[in-house]
Amino acid sequence: MIQNIGPNPDQMNFLHADLLDQLNPKNPLLRLADNIPWDYFETEFSPLHSDQGRLAKPIRLMVGLSILKHLEDLSDETLIDRWVRDPYQQVFLW
Repeated sequence: MIQNIGPNPDQMNFLHADLLDQLNPKNPLLRLADNIPWDYFETEFSPLHSDQGRLAKPIRLMVGLSILKHLEDLSDETLIDRWVRDPYQQVFLW
């Protein structure tokens, strides 16, 4: 009789690995993200958020998108298209 043991929880699966583990840590966007004082923006912009109405987008997302847009002089449409497709830009905004 063959016994079904199931997956080993200690073994990583390349199909379900963390995105960050699959990316090159030397990528300029990942290095830039490590050097940006994200807490500063959280502190400065948090008072501008209201607890009424629609939920606000995360501050890091909004600041990061603005940085990406201005780094490459992108239109809003191109920025979002690249962000959706580029894992480095996605991790930049985490």
